[in-house]
Amino acid sequence: MHLEKIETFVVGNPPPRHGGRYFIFVRLTTACGISGVGEIYNATFGPDLCAAMAQEVFERHFSGSDPHHIEKLWRETYGAGFTQRPDVTVMGVLSGLEMACWDIVGKAADKPVYELLGGKVHERLRSYTYLYPTTGDVYPDPNVPNVYNDPDIAAQTALEMVDKGFTAVKFDPAGPYTIYDGHQPRLEDLERSELFVKRIREAVGTRADLLFGTHGQFTVSGAKRMARRLEPYDPLWFEEPIPPENPADMAEVARFTSIPIATGERLCTKHEFARLLEAGAASILQMDLGRVGGLLEAKKIASMAETRSAQIAPHLYCGPVVAAANIQIGTCSPNFLILESIGTFDGPYTSFLKGSITWEYGYVIPPTAPGLGVELDDAVIAANPYTGKELHIEMATEAVVQ
Repeated sequence: MHLEKIETFVVGNPPPRHGGRYFIFVRLTTACGISGVGEIYNATFGPDLCAAMAQEVFERHFSGSDPHHIEKLWRETYGAGFTQRPDVTVMGVLSGLEMACWDIVGKAADKPVYELLGGKVHERLRSYTYLYPTTGDVYPDPNVPNVYNDPDIAAQTALEMVDKGFTAVKFDPAGPYTIYDGHQPRLEDLERSELFVKRIREAVGTRADLLFGTHGQFTVSGAKRMARRLEPYDPLWFEEPIPPENPADMAEVARFTSIPIATGERLCTKHEFARLLEAGAASILQMDLGRVGGLLEAKKIASMAETRSAQIAPHLYCGPVVAAANIQIGTCSPNFLILESIGTFDGPYTSFLKGSITWEYGYVIPPTAPGLGVELDDAVIAANPYTGKELHIEMATEAVVQ
């Protein structure tokens, strides 16, 4: 068996655009006709350039290779051009190709991928959702009261999600995140954040965990000030409280607060996660399967986390193929905690797939189909080209004014 062909697809995510502005899918096909799908989570460059990078990497390293040889293919790509260090763009491309290889291997064996990575540990996977606007675009007018800036609207939305079956909800009311972070939270940011947590806790009681998200906004001292405000409401985690570059600084925040620190969506490879664990910077690791280096790399990270009593909560702010990969890694990992879902995995978000992701009252049910358990719907993909110029997700370019 050897790889013969690559196809790439850049698709515009229709409104309400939960999961981002666009998705980058790949499909690899072997000479014997088995196809596998993957997804690249790469926001550093425009999606068409990322798709071209995938073509280049495939032709240079994957074409003609046996898709079972994932370690060798991974090493060839990781070391290309005398690199051998975590690079978010290279790893995004490699993640998509590696994922597609696992899909092929699973189909050839007639087994779900999780059965080839240690076997099923969990019969169902607890999931949480971000609090999105219940109507309209995911990017509403910030001057109009909405779920992102109004604690009462957020509390009502949280209650609706809990009534659907979710036992955890995530929200991030801590103010703007910019290219100049970390910064000190303003008093208004502290007040708004505490009010959000208070109102949501009042609405859902103990029916759901509260996941307090940030995007690396704060300095160490600023994160401590925020944590002190949040502690009385017992959130399950405080997410990425400072920028991701310095695990030692994040460890100082972790030592200061009783709230578990979760982080990892911007990190890639076992090496960056090893530094987190060595420093004691986080006890919940949020690797993103479309960026971290793929399924096998994620499994290695999960195993490292076991040795430090840390758990995994795969991150998802991209497309449904990464969602399918997250399900595979969660199913076979003993220290799985919770899975990020995009709502209940329905509507436009999963329209790019043939078949569906099974979500039942707060839990995802692992698929029994071989490989990743999903296929791309070429007709829907062709009908939704991405024509914008914006990146998948963008930070503000003005510093926060104190």
